[in-house]
Amino acid sequence: MPHRVPEPKIDIFIDRGGTFTDCIGIPQAIDQEDIVVKLLSVDPSNYEDAPTEGIRRILEKFTGQPHPRDAKLSSDRIGVIRMGTTVATNALLERKGERSALLITKGFRDALEIGYQARPKLFDLAIKKPEVLYSEVIEVNERVTIEDSAKDPFPDPINVASDPALRVGRSGDIIRILEPLDIDSTRKSLEDLLAKGYKSLCICLAHSYSFPDHENAIHDLAIELGFSSVSTSSNLIPMIKLISRGMSATADAYLTPEIKRYISNFRQGFKGSLQGVRCQFMQSDGGLVDVEKFSGLRAILSGPAGGVVGYAKTSWHPDDLVPVIGFDMGGTSTDVSRYGGDLGHVFETTTAGVTIQSPQLDINTVASGGGSILGFKNGLFTVGPESASAHPGPACYRKGGPLTVTDANLFLGRLLPEYFPSIFGPDENMPLDYEVAKEKFLELTAAINSETVGQKTPEEVALGFLAVANEAMCRPIRALTEGKGYHTSAHRLAVFGGAGGQHACSIARQLGISTVLVHKYSSILSAYGMALANLVDDVQEPCSLALGPESAEEISARFETLKGRATQGLLQQGVSSIDFIDVQPFLNLRYDGTDTQMMIALPEDGDFKRAFEQAHLQEFTFLLPSRDIVVDDIRVRGVAKEYERPAHNVYQELKQTESKLNPSYEKLTRTYFTSAGWTDTPVYQLQNLKPGDHIRGPGVIIDKTQTIVVTPFSTAKILKEHVVLEVHSQTTSNVSQSIMPQDPDPVQLSIFGHRMDLTHPELSFLSLPANIIPGFMSIAEQMGRTLQKTAVSINIKERYENLIKTRV
Repeated sequence: MPHRVPEPKIDIFIDRGGTFTDCIGIPQAIDQEDIVVKLLSVDPSNYEDAPTEGIRRILEKFTGQPHPRDAKLSSDRIGVIRMGTTVATNALLERKGERSALLITKGFRDALEIGYQARPKLFDLAIKKPEVLYSEVIEVNERVTIEDSAKDPFPDPINVASDPALRVGRSGDIIRILEPLDIDSTRKSLEDLLAKGYKSLCICLAHSYSFPDHENAIHDLAIELGFSSVSTSSNLIPMIKLISRGMSATADAYLTPEIKRYISNFRQGFKGSLQGVRCQFMQSDGGLVDVEKFSGLRAILSGPAGGVVGYAKTSWHPDDLVPVIGFDMGGTSTDVSRYGGDLGHVFETTTAGVTIQSPQLDINTVASGGGSILGFKNGLFTVGPESASAHPGPACYRKGGPLTVTDANLFLGRLLPEYFPSIFGPDENMPLDYEVAKEKFLELTAAINSETVGQKTPEEVALGFLAVANEAMCRPIRALTEGKGYHTSAHRLAVFGGAGGQHACSIARQLGISTVLVHKYSSILSAYGMALANLVDDVQEPCSLALGPESAEEISARFETLKGRATQGLLQQGVSSIDFIDVQPFLNLRYDGTDTQMMIALPEDGDFKRAFEQAHLQEFTFLLPSRDIVVDDIRVRGVAKEYERPAHNVYQELKQTESKLNPSYEKLTRTYFTSAGWTDTPVYQLQNLKPGDHIRGPGVIIDKTQTIVVTPFSTAKILKEHVVLEVHSQTTSNVSQSIMPQDPDPVQLSIFGHRMDLTHPELSFLSLPANIIPGFMSIAEQMGRTLQKTAVSINIKERYENLIKTRV
C-alpha cells in the first residue's frame, strides 16, 4: 500500500478585541500566501463566537471547501492555534465573573474591602467604593508571624531547631506559628460553602508568600471536597503585601472559571474538541502558555500583549538601538507601550478598581479609539470614554449607532467606503454609510454653534474632535516616557491597530517624533504578534536578603533551582528539547526603608548593584548610597525559542533602498486638512506599490485591512514589510499671537482638560496663542508619580498621587 502524503496544514493566530476580531492563517507550506480575516467581535445575528467564525472562514479559503456555520469544524488541517482574548478583561470590567468565596486569616475579614484607603476622587461628597469580587468571606483559624530582629540592636538568638513553633520560610525569614491551622473547622466551613452552591474559592492567609503550608492544606482539602476552582495567593504570586496578593487571588478565582468556560465552549465548535492541535493563549506578560495552564489572573492584558510582541519583533533591531513606542489604536481603546530591547514588566497595577499583583507588560490604556463616542457637554468637546463597541458600532456601520471617531475620519475623507470591507448593516453586505455620518455632523455642528459665540463648519467640528482624541492618546505616551526619564522625541513610533494609520502622522507630530513605522499587518498586528511570540514559564519566590557578597552564593543557588523549575515547566508544555530554552534571571530590588521595587535583569557583567543604581538614577535622578539594597524576590523567566523567526532589520533596508519619487496613484479623492481645507488627495493601493516608492503628502494609502493617511508636510516610503512615514515640522503662520479672547474656543478648552499643548498644527484655525498656558496637568502628574514611587510614608505612597491630581 502506498504511503499517504499528509495534507498540508495551516497555523492560525487570533486576537479577539473589543470591536474587531483579527485572524491570520499562515500555511506551513512556504509557497502559499497568508490568509487574513477581519470580522466583528460581536454579531449575534450571524455567529455565536467570532474566533470560531474566523477559523471557519480561513479554512474555507485554505481548503477551497465550504464549511457550514451550523456544523462543527474539522481540525485535521490545523497545525496550531494561538489566541489573545478579552474574555477576562470584559468579565472584570462588567463584573460578570464566577461567584466565589474568600478564605482569609481570622481577624482580617474586611482587609481586602478596606484596601489601601485610596480615594481616586478626593473631593467627591458621595464616595463610591470599588466592589469586591468575592461574595462571601470565611475566617480561618490560623495565624503565623515573622520573627524579625533585623532592626533590633540587641536581638535575642533564634534557634529554629529547639522551638517547634518556628519554621524557615521560603523567603529565608523565620516564621513563628502562633496558631496552627484548625483543619476541622475549615472543613465544616468548606462544606457549608458547597451547600450554598459555591464552586470557586480564593485563599489568602497572612504571610503565606513565605509560609504557604496552611494555604496548600486548605487547597488540597477543597479539591478533595469537590470545589472546581481553587486559587491560592501563595502559588499565584508569592510576593509580600497581603492586600495586593489577596486582590490578585480573588481576581483569579473570579475570572479563571470564566476562562475555562469560554475555552470549553470554543473547543465544542470543533470535531474532537481540538484534540491533537496545539492550542496556546497569550498571557499579560507577552508570553504564550498552553491552554490547560491559562488562568484568569494572567489573562487581563491577553489581547494587547500580542501587539507589543508584534511591533517589538518587527520594528526594533539590536543593530539599531533607538527605542520604539507602540501605539495600538483599536475600536474601543488605545494601548501604548515602550520597547527598548526587552519586554518591560510591571508587577502591580489597578484594573477596574482591583489591584493586580502579577507580571504584566507595561501598557497604558486610554478609553479613546475608533468607536469612542463624540459629544458636546458643558461647552466642551468630549471623546469617550463610552464606546459604540462592535454592536451597534459607529453611526456609519448602519446599525443606528452614535457619532464616533470613525465617523469623523469618514466625514473628512480619511476613510474611503469603496475600499473598506462591505460587512456592515443587518446582512453584513453593505459599505460604510457616509451620508449618515455627514448628517449627524451637520446636526451636532448646529447644536454647538447655538451654544458658542464662534461659528464653526462641520469640517472644523470633526477636526476638533480628532484633535481632542489625539491629545487624549498622547497623554499616556508622555507618562510612559517622560514619567520614566526618557525623552519622547528620542523614540520612533510603531503604529498599529485598525485605526492607527489614520492618526499616525498627527500623533507623531504632536509628540515631536519624526519617524513612524507601519507594518504591512499593522491593523492585525496583535494577531500577527501571536505568531512571533514565545512559549514562556515564569517562576519566582520571595527573598529577604541584602544584596552583597555575603548573599551571592545563596542567590546563585536559588537561581539554579528556579531555572530547573522553569525549564521543566516548558518541557511539560511540549517544547521538544532543552536546547531551545533560554532562561533569564531577575532580582526584584529596592533600597532598604523604601517600598519602590525595580525588577532588574541579570546584566552581562553580573553586577546587579550597578544595574539597579543605573535604573534608579534613570527614573528618579538620585541614589541613596548610604542604604542597603534589599532583594525582595528572585525570578527566572524561561523562554522557548523553538519557532523563533529571524529578525528583519527594517532600518538597514530603509538606508539601502533607493527612493523612487511620485509613484502612480489609483485616483484622487477629496480629503480635509487644516492647512488647505478640502484637498485633492492621491489614493494608492499598497499592493501596487513597490519597495522604494516615495510618496509626498498629502496621500491616502489603502490596504485590505487598513488606511494610512499621509498628511501634508509628511512623506511615506514603501519597504518590503513596512510603510515608513517621515513627519516634518510644520509652522502655522495663521495662528494669532493676540491675547487670549474672552470667549475661548471649546476645542481648546477640551484639549486643556488633557494637556494645554496648543502647538498641534491641526489647530491652526483657532485664535489662541500656542504658548500661553503651560501643561500644568501633565507636569503635576509626573511630579506626583515620582513622589509616590520614592516615598517612605504610606500616606504619601498609597494616597498622594490622587491628591495631587485632584488639587490641580
